[in-house]
Amino acid sequence: MNQIDKDGALLMNLLLLFQAAAMQHMGKIKNPMTDTIERDLEQAQFAIDTLDMMANKMEGNLTSDEERLLTSILKELKLNYVDEQSKPTPQPEEKKE
Repeated sequence: MNQIDKDGALLMNLLLLFQAAAMQHMGKIKNPMTDTIERDLEQAQFAIDTLDMMANKMEGNLTSDEERLLTSILKELKLNYVDEQSKPTPQPEEKKE
């Protein structure tokens, strides 16, 4: 594998890592460490903002596939974030004794 292919694969993995983190923080997928749904919109916003920054900084330096993936991920995350913001903050469950 040449360096350009390796860099492209690493970039795609990094984008998918931030996507998964944002979805996890929005409560859309389980935290694999705790096997529970957790919601932290501040952390989700951080992951989305980081991807936005990367898109701005890398503008003009991405392949068409990389650009398409990044654009798609950002669109999906922003729509889900707006959806989550409109929901009430979940209250922690009380322990039954």
